[in-house]
Order: sequence, then structure tokens, then C-alpha cells
Amino acid sequence: MVTVAVTPETNVETRTAVTPDVVKKLVGLGNEVRVVSGTSVRSGIADSALEAAGAKLVATASEAVNGADILLKVRRPEVSELAGLKPGGLVIAMLAPYDERPSLEALAATGASLFSMEFMPRITRAQSMDVLSSQSNLAGYKAVVDAASLLPQAMPMMMTAAGTVPAAKVFIMGVGVAGLQAIATARRLGAIVSATDVRPATKEQVASLGAKFIAVEDDEFKQAQTAAGYAKPMSEAYQAKQRELVANHIKTQDIVITTALIPGRPAPRLITADMVASMKAGAVIADLAAERGGNCELTKPGEVVEAGHVKIWGPVNLAGTVPVNASSLYAKNLLNFLETMFDKKTKAFSLDWSDEIITGTLVAKDGKIVHPNLVAKEG
Repeated sequence: MVTVAVTPETNVETRTAVTPDVVKKLVGLGNEVRVVSGTSVRSGIADSALEAAGAKLVATASEAVNGADILLKVRRPEVSELAGLKPGGLVIAMLAPYDERPSLEALAATGASLFSMEFMPRITRAQSMDVLSSQSNLAGYKAVVDAASLLPQAMPMMMTAAGTVPAAKVFIMGVGVAGLQAIATARRLGAIVSATDVRPATKEQVASLGAKFIAVEDDEFKQAQTAAGYAKPMSEAYQAKQRELVANHIKTQDIVITTALIPGRPAPRLITADMVASMKAGAVIADLAAERGGNCELTKPGEVVEAGHVKIWGPVNLAGTVPVNASSLYAKNLLNFLETMFDKKTKAFSLDWSDEIITGTLVAKDGKIVHPNLVAKEG
């Protein structure tokens, strides 16, 4: 029997790694699931619901982890949390693998096998395990809702006896999962929406949602996407042309939502202080890249900065502001990942170390960091 432990997150994290549905399925696979009492309360899940699903409630993290085979977390755990985990036990979480390298190496040194859900391969078989997509989807929705609450005007066009209220203009910069959901949400709220991205494949996606695509469509633009679907770093010449186009467009916008990120790098700088100064009075910038340095020059993580007549909001852990949904999706991502480690017929634990999903997410094993993206950064 495999023992799965779930321990509380830090105070800044509202999400949880298991829900009653997921507990029930893990128990159905023959596992024991130990959850520290109160772990999921901030996600709207009572201890009684987890217990009814088959979880064993314990009082402390050490009780949960002692002798466990697998530790499930939302964020990177502390080294002390791994005390008592079986030798070579699995730790599965969003490990923020590019951040705080000494801390990651300390976790690796415990001998645990570390899996980072952010490294999930972008392949069809792994779509149901893609935490970046599930969490970004919610972040894109919440970005529009919260930005609208900061805007001193209504979003949709309204016809009244006293006159017409014009629709707000919303500009989305970066059309990944978060950007696409932001477009869809802004459209549902009645805004006039435009969007930009350096990846040519996004042009059709933007149009399919009823938004206008804004980009410098030259030869470099046509080659600006990696095989994995991520944006490539662009040349300074292209960036200059794109900045000019964006600078002219941004002047007329009421809300600008930026979502541009490049894995393992600081967030690309898309909006300068001069661009902010040119914007309309009352305009709002929602910078979803705030945690990675921000797409806007004036962004401060976790704050709403007022630059003259413009508000610049740098949300942190936006998916965590809707923890009920975020936890449900994240827990299902974990379950789908865990199910690949069990034999479908016998339900026995059978981890295939050659599976590309396993090799793609494995950060550390046998005391060493092994993921190629991280090994290449050494020295």
C-alpha cells in the first residue's frame, strides 16, 4: 500500500493539493491518504468532507509525512517537511524550479525524487496534468474581473434615455492560456477587445474569440514560436517595431492586461513609463507577470501603483484568489499525474522512469538535480 501525505501550505497560499473527489480516487487505487487537519479549509473544504472520502486526518505535518511514499504540495516544501518521508519518496508540487537554487539543491540533497508540475510536457497525453494551463485559465478570468473593479467606468455599451455609455476598450498582451481566457471574459463583459502576441499561431485564436489582433507581422514574427509552443526571445529590431505599434495602440485603451512570460527568464518588458504616461485618465494596467519582474516598468508585485492618472496592478498568486476552483483543478492535475504511476489492472504502484511525462517533470533523484533545463544552468 502506498501512503500519500498532504500537508498545509504557507500563509500566502490558499490552494490545496487534494479535494474529496481526488481523495476518494486515490483511496480507490489502494492508497492511504493522510491529510493534516485544516489543510484545505481555505479552499472551502471541511475536514469532515475529506474524512468522508476516505482520508486519514492527522494533527501535524510530521505525522502525515512519517513513513509516507509520496508528499503532495501546491508550492515547494521546506526541507524540514521531508523528514520522515521514505528514502527515495516522491515529492510532487509546483516547485518554482528556476527560483532560489540553493533551496532546491537542499531539497534534492534529502534523496527524495522531486517532480515539478510546471515542467509537464506539452503533449496530448499530458494535457489533463498541465497545471500551468489550469491555473492560468483562472488567472486570466480573475484579471479581467478585478481590473474591471478598478476601472472608473462600465465595461459594456449601454443604451439609456440619457445617452449611450460606450464600451470599454481592453488590450491583452500575451495570448497564452491566461490571455485567451482574459479575451473571452472581457468579451463576455461587453468590452471591445484587442490582443497581441509574438507567436503567429495566436492570430487565429484571437480572431476566433472576436478580438482584433495587433502585431508587427514580418518574417521574424513568422518564426517566433518554439516547438513546445512558447514564445522565443525577439530581436531588438523587432521589439522596437512592436513597441512603436503598441505605444500608439495603448493610448486609446481603458484596460491593458499583460501576461507575457518566457520560462526561466525575467518577464519581458512590454510597457515603459512613457507609454503609461500617454494612457487615458482612469486607465488600468493588470500585470500578470508581476511575480517574474513585471511586463510594465512601473509594476510592483502585490500592489496597485498610481502613476499619475493610471493604476498599475501587480497581482500575486491570482489563481489563489479563487481557491475553490483552483484547488479543484490542481488536485485533478495531480491525480491524473499519479494515475500514470499505477498499473491499471493490478492497481499496484509501478513507476516507469522512462516515461516522457516522468522524465519531463523529474527535477531531482538520488540526491542530485537531474532535469536538463536545470543541469545546463550549473556553473
